Amino acid sequence: MPYKDVAPPAGEKITRTDKLNVPDQPVIPFIRGDGTGPDIWAASSRVFDAAVEKAYGGRKKIAWFEVYAGQAAKDKFGEWLPEDTVEAFREYHVGIKGPLTTPVGGGIRSLNVALRQLLDLFVCLRPIQYFNGVPSPLKHPEKVNMIIFRENTEDIYAGVEFAAGTPDAEKILDFLKKEFPQQFEKIRFGTKQKAAEFWKKVGAPEKDDVCVGIGIKPVSRSGTVRLVHSAISYAIANGRKSVTLVHKGNIMKFTEGAFRDWGYQLAREEFRDRIVTEEELNKDHGGKLPEGKILVNDRIADAMFQQVLLRPDEYSVIATPNLNGDYLSDACAAQVGGLGMAPGANIGDNAAVFEATHGTAPKYADLDVINPSSVILSGVMMFEHIGWQEAGDLITNGIVKTIAQKRVTYDLERQMRGATKVKTSEFASAIIENM
Repeated sequence: MPYKDVAPPAGEKITRTDKLNVPDQPVIPFIRGDGTGPDIWAASSRVFDAAVEKAYGGRKKIAWFEVYAGQAAKDKFGEWLPEDTVEAFREYHVGIKGPLTTPVGGGIRSLNVALRQLLDLFVCLRPIQYFNGVPSPLKHPEKVNMIIFRENTEDIYAGVEFAAGTPDAEKILDFLKKEFPQQFEKIRFGTKQKAAEFWKKVGAPEKDDVCVGIGIKPVSRSGTVRLVHSAISYAIANGRKSVTLVHKGNIMKFTEGAFRDWGYQLAREEFRDRIVTEEELNKDHGGKLPEGKILVNDRIADAMFQQVLLRPDEYSVIATPNLNGDYLSDACAAQVGGLGMAPGANIGDNAAVFEATHGTAPKYADLDVINPSSVILSGVMMFEHIGWQEAGDLITNGIVKTIAQKRVTYDLERQMRGATKVKTSEFASAIIENM
C-alpha cells in the first residue's frame, strides 16, 4: 500500500494463509522507541543481523523498515501514532518495537494499548525464564519457567471510563439509579446527599457535586475463548504440563468468574482428549497426571502471587485477564532479574508485534548504559515466530555465555560479585562474540 511519510525498503512481504509464509529477505517494520530506545535498538539490531548472518551464511537477511510512534513520531510528524505505522504492522504481519512514551494529559492514553486494540493483538505473551547467574531475590530462581498469556484487548484496559463530575459520568449514574437501583446503592458516594454527609463528617467545606469516576470492565466469551485456546495450543505444541486460569472470580463473578468458567468449557469441548482438569485429576487419576495429558486448573489471582513465589515450578502456562496479567507478568519478571531481562510479544490472528516490556528510562537516554536484553530476547521470540529458530538459538546461547562471563550492563553488574560493567553496545558485541 502507499505510505504517506515512510517508504518500505527493498525486500519481500511475509504473507499469511493458514500459517506464516516467510521469504528469505522479509521486510520487518520496527520502532526504535523513546528515551533509551535508540541505544537499545542500535545494540539489538546488530545482534539480530549477526545471528541471521551466522545462522544462514547470507542466504537470509532482514530488510528493516523503520516506522514511528511515541515522542519521535510526535516530533517528526505531529502525531503520536501515525497511520503509516499501524498499516505497516498490518501489511507486513510481523514487527518489533522499543519502549514508547505515554502522552501526558489528553490524546492516546497508551500507545501500546492503542496498537494492541487497532491491530487486535489479543495475546500479550510474556515468557518468564531464568538465565543462570542473573541476580534474583529468590533462593531458587531456576525453578521459574512460565509463559503468561495475558488477554490484551478487554477488561478495564478497554478504556471505557468516564471522568468524575462530567456529564457523561452523571448520565451513567442516573442510568444505574433508575434501572439498577440495588447496584446503584453499592456506589458509596453516588448521590449529593452521601457526598455532603462525608464532607460534614470530616469537617471540610461541603462540596455541591457528585465526584465519582466510572469504569466498565468488559470480559467476553469470545475474548476468553481465543485467549485460552491459544494458551492450551501452545502448551500442547511445546510439551508444557499445565495451563492455569488465573482470575478473581470469587469477587467479580460475572466477569472474571465467567473467564474461569468459559476457559474450562473451552478446554473440555476443544481439547477433551488432551487435557485433564484438576477436579478430574484428583477424582479419577489419584492425583497423578496421565502420560501425554495437560493439567488445566485455576487459581485466585491474589493467591497466585504467593504461588509463583513459593511454588513456581508447579506452574507452566498461565492464562489470565488483562489487569491480572499486567501485574503478574511484571512480578514474575522481578524474580528472574527484572524487566530488563523480560521479553514480550503482542500477537493476533493477522499480526504480531514484539516489544520491550520496560519503560523509556529517559534519564539514561544516549548514555549507552541500559540493558538491551528485553528487546534482544523479544527478537528471539520474533525469530521463533517466523520459523528462524537457528538465529534465535544463537542469540540465546550468546546471552547465556555472556552472563556466565559476568560481562553485563550496570543494572546486573551492581548486584553481581566480580562482574565487569560494560556499555549497551559492548554487551551486544559480547553476545555476538559468544554466538
